[in-house]
Amino acid sequence: MILLRPSLRRLGPPRDPSLVCSQCLLGVNRSQRPSAARTFISFSRLQSSIADNPSAPSNLNKTYFSSNKGVDGLAKKNDLFSSLRSVNSSAQANSTDLSSSSKNETDAGPAASESSQTELPHRRRKRLKEETGHDNGSATTLPPDASSQLSSLSSALPATSLRRKMAAFFALCKPRLSFLILLTTTSAYGMYPISSLLALDPAMTPLPTLSTSTLTFLYLTTGTFLSCCSANTLNMTLEPKYDALMTRTRNRPLVRGLVSRRGAILFAIATAASGLGLLYFGTNPTVTALSAANICLYAFVYTPLKRIHVVNTWVGAIVGGIPPLMGWVAASGQTATTGHDTWRDMLFSENSIGGWLLGGILFAWQFPHFNALSHLIRDDYRNAGYRMLCWVNPAMNARVALRYSVLMFPISIGLWWVGVVGHGFLVGSTFANGWLVKEAYHFWQHKGGNGSARGLFWASIWQLPILLVGGLVTKKGLWDGVWKNAFGTSEEEDDDYVYYDEEEGDEAVNQSSSSTQVSHPKPSTA
Repeated sequence: MILLRPSLRRLGPPRDPSLVCSQCLLGVNRSQRPSAARTFISFSRLQSSIADNPSAPSNLNKTYFSSNKGVDGLAKKNDLFSSLRSVNSSAQANSTDLSSSSKNETDAGPAASESSQTELPHRRRKRLKEETGHDNGSATTLPPDASSQLSSLSSALPATSLRRKMAAFFALCKPRLSFLILLTTTSAYGMYPISSLLALDPAMTPLPTLSTSTLTFLYLTTGTFLSCCSANTLNMTLEPKYDALMTRTRNRPLVRGLVSRRGAILFAIATAASGLGLLYFGTNPTVTALSAANICLYAFVYTPLKRIHVVNTWVGAIVGGIPPLMGWVAASGQTATTGHDTWRDMLFSENSIGGWLLGGILFAWQFPHFNALSHLIRDDYRNAGYRMLCWVNPAMNARVALRYSVLMFPISIGLWWVGVVGHGFLVGSTFANGWLVKEAYHFWQHKGGNGSARGLFWASIWQLPILLVGGLVTKKGLWDGVWKNAFGTSEEEDDDYVYYDEEEGDEAVNQSSSSTQVSHPKPSTA
């Protein structure tokens, strides 16, 4: 043991408590101990490895004692040389790991270094995904809305810049939502069968000229957009403290202080007055009344109801279904004659069925779209105190989305049945509605998991434009007029549409008989 003492005296720097005690070697069975020469060679190798890496002794002794469990553990070993060889290989491995991760240990400390060495790759990816919030149901999976982007743009500009104020006020309008509402309104305006209605009754006023239709369209689009701006601004004005609690809405202008509350209220009043005025003078009073009712319903009923009951989703769906009805009524007002242009005739006559069906499409579409969106940010709604089905009753949230997705089929068929669109709309709407129902079924089946909520959200984003644009393209009688203008009509077709009035025919017969009596008087008898 004289040869062993110099090598076992210190395995670390001075004042290092991690020392290999020589008493541990004395308790080993002497009959199974290897020769002194081989032991000296093994410890010489350990000493040389320690000299190459001074930071290794602490890890070496820790590994040694944790693997051998003290003196009792050493007594159970049958081969001391094999244990020392394993310690030597462990020291070499620790030396390699320490040299490769020395920079990381300096930045994050020894605890982070040890965790990074022992953590498996797939567990590390899962941990990072949970820490950064890129889970399936997190709000970060959705792209930022237009209001957030405009708020970021406004905050980056100088405080005295005019563009800063314009971007902040435009962010109050929720541009994407306003343009979506504008699309539904103009689509219904374009699908109104004006030419078919005039062909049925020749006593009606002639088809409006191009200039009149263009002006009415401009009044409708501008007034509708300004009304949407007013409703969205009032919505933000009434709940800034709750918007600050949600990741999706905490970047809005009022939350960040880009616009004052007083300035937002004045902006809402100005846009409401100008929008309703344009609708009144450019379309008809019925459209104006519908727009005013929509502003009040969205700002003063739907907004406070979100914190009271889950029925707010149905109220919001009604708000989304009114704009198509506005476009339909605006088109019907151009063909109305004096005495037949009351609000009852525009809203509850036989010709208003198409407008109600288009409003029904928007009403049903709100549920798969919003239920999928709210599921993705359900934690934000819960933290802000909004009563939404996505967290109050997740099972019902999925069932409602599937139920109203299936309802899109009969509503689309109804548009074809009443003669608003042609046969091509049945084909396009069947594919679009089938895609929506498939995603809604997965959403219901997986309860929003496995990416089904995100799939339903994007399916609803694309399904609605397909229906609206498809309805415009396949409008009833649209391609018939194009065909007649391109190739003309034959004389046989003109003869088939000769108009004959029975009353005028009877008057013509009476006049001819009376003229015959005058020209051929009876001879008098003398």
